Amino acid sequence: MATVAAQQKKVIMFTTPTCSHCTTAKRYLREKGINFKEIDVSRNQKAAQDMVRKTGQQGVPQLWINNRPVVGFDRNKINRLLGI
Repeated sequence: MATVAAQQKKVIMFTTPTCSHCTTAKRYLREKGINFKEIDVSRNQKAAQDMVRKTGQQGVPQLWINNRPVVGFDRNKINRLLGI
């Protein structure tokens, strides 16, 4: 179960439907009880451009936890930023 602090963090995940790491990241957050907003960059060109502008990376998943980027499914960094 996620801590109250983790539940209050703002989490946005940039994904594509064919990304296996995105599926893994979504499953992980759901298992931890973390709410997140998912943005499919294959359908949202503006979001894709913003994502690349902010990180210089086109790869997904990209998670933004309280506006701090995590490129790829980096479990340790995700846990640290969520406080879990």
